[in-house]
Amino acid sequence: MSPTSPASPASPARSASPASPESPKSPTPTRRLTTAQALVAFLARQYTERDGRRQRLISATWGIFGHGNVAGIGQALVEAGHGGNGTAHRMPYLQGRNEQAMVHAAVGYARQSGRLSAQAVTTSIGPGATNLVTGAALATINRLPVLLLPGDTFATRPADPVLQQLEVPYAGDVSVNDCLRPVSRYFDRITRPEALIPAALQAMRVLADPAETGAVTLALPQDVQAEAYDWPEEFFAERDWHIRRPAPDTYELETAVRAIRSARRPLIVAGGGVRHSAAEETLAAFTAATRIPVASTQAGKGALRHDHPADVGGIGHTGTATADELARTADLVIGIGTRFSDFTTASGTLFSNPAVRFLHLNITAFDAHKLAALPLVADAGAGLEALTAALAGRGYRVDSAYETEYTGAKEAWEERVEASFATPDPTARPTQTQVLGLLDDLVTEEDILINAAGSLPGDLHKLWRTRSRDQYHVEYGYSCMGYEIPAAIGVLLAAGTEPRTRPVWALVGDGTYLMNPTEIVTAVQENLPLKLLILQNHGYASIGGLSETVGAERFGTAYRHRDADGGFTGPPLPVDLAANAASLGLRVLRAATVDDLRKALSEARDAKGPTCVYVETETPDTVSGPPPAQAWWDVPVAETASRPAAVKAREEYDRQVAARRRHL
Repeated sequence: MSPTSPASPASPARSASPASPESPKSPTPTRRLTTAQALVAFLARQYTERDGRRQRLISATWGIFGHGNVAGIGQALVEAGHGGNGTAHRMPYLQGRNEQAMVHAAVGYARQSGRLSAQAVTTSIGPGATNLVTGAALATINRLPVLLLPGDTFATRPADPVLQQLEVPYAGDVSVNDCLRPVSRYFDRITRPEALIPAALQAMRVLADPAETGAVTLALPQDVQAEAYDWPEEFFAERDWHIRRPAPDTYELETAVRAIRSARRPLIVAGGGVRHSAAEETLAAFTAATRIPVASTQAGKGALRHDHPADVGGIGHTGTATADELARTADLVIGIGTRFSDFTTASGTLFSNPAVRFLHLNITAFDAHKLAALPLVADAGAGLEALTAALAGRGYRVDSAYETEYTGAKEAWEERVEASFATPDPTARPTQTQVLGLLDDLVTEEDILINAAGSLPGDLHKLWRTRSRDQYHVEYGYSCMGYEIPAAIGVLLAAGTEPRTRPVWALVGDGTYLMNPTEIVTAVQENLPLKLLILQNHGYASIGGLSETVGAERFGTAYRHRDADGGFTGPPLPVDLAANAASLGLRVLRAATVDDLRKALSEARDAKGPTCVYVETETPDTVSGPPPAQAWWDVPVAETASRPAAVKAREEYDRQVAARRRHL
């Protein structure tokens, strides 16, 4: 993708050379800066453009300083954040507490910004750099842009080894930063100042490419960061990176139209690509014309509002009965911007119609060909517009009986949702689904909910009533515990949406909270109106339930004292997470009952500063709990075992595996 910079007041031409026609051999103007100073100045002048909207590509830099970046990037950020040519090219700095959490915050920012704007993360060498790996994997798996700038050991090797250097006897050029290679969409180590120029341009290309984006790593040896070089002024000209919307190939489009017209029971599976393309209205127009029902993945939930007639809810292992039953009988599954993960396909058991075929609209050919699908390689919005136009003159619409079937099933599912949300006793301790029900009563389309792991994603996918395109923010590509709090900070910082005026909720269980609460301090420092909702259930509830179904008997999943036999069945641990949150600077509202919680949630929603609601949840019974999984998920069970629970679990596993098929 070639960047362009239209010559206009908003976007000056890239060339900054003052050379005139009368002096064609005049030397190219240069600016003497350190490598770190040049990189920060370059990043502050990069922009993206899509559909006429222009914004900074790298809006700010997160950082934790150590000896590997304080004198290089750290010093450059001091200069970039103060003075200079006005404020347009300043580089704001955000102070983090944990390197992984900084990446999560940047990813939350990028998602809320529609992948049109991203943030950088700088760390020292050694543990600071390796702490980036989990966040980088999350970003790349979810196809969300983040720029990583870890310090690296000396390129000049004045002493060997230096502090925190990994010595590899067979390779002198390996450092711990090489751990980031497999989780980065682009990786380079800048061993000479002049090498930064092509590397920086490649980094921007990948960050701005909707088919390639993810984590981008530029490893920066600490001596090279501080080394000066005469940089061409053209390197610092403003540069626009156009976010393309590729249209579908004519042949693939016609093939897709024929497949849709011949389908009697088609089903759309909307993934994150719908949101990344901002194609929600285009999808609504397509369904209005065809009446094809729309199920959604975790990343795609919100592609249609919950009350849209064609929306049938989440699909797969954590999906609704409505969507999963439609999936079992579908003769054409139309994927839009989804990776078709095992949660979506129920590990290859969900799409069980012998005649089922797949059509996949995706901006990447790699994804578009999954499940032996008919590929429609294009931007989600451009592809849907082309499909709508191509079908318009051919009179296609699903049979009215099919429409009546799925709308009736949706109404029945809503009754199950109401039963899960119901709170008949206002003085009782609430269950987890009742907590969601109380929040559901309170929020409007302005609220944003963030979650990533544990039992909450399953309940949210099945039950939550999404009211706007960006309300549902569940990271389930990597399902990373500890994502929620820093991601909420990133959402609150996101440009272009005035998010500080919107309630942003980070929903966490006690297990997730203990993984990564550090960025609470950042929220307090920035006075961000974060709404943190902690659900205390004394253990790993999700894995506890899974453990029971696979014959592991909930071993090691409860937060309890050891018993006389060495197990974990004693009294609950006396851990006070509310006190911990308060000690980090949050205002904390404790709720013991349904009534208490209703009041606390309302008070937190109105709060102008960072606020926490803490509630201990009750274990639900079969009536008040969430509906069980409507589709299977493959977690292999021990093939041989002496304990009855594992033997029984293996029998069920073998039964489920027998239903799996490969779609060829």
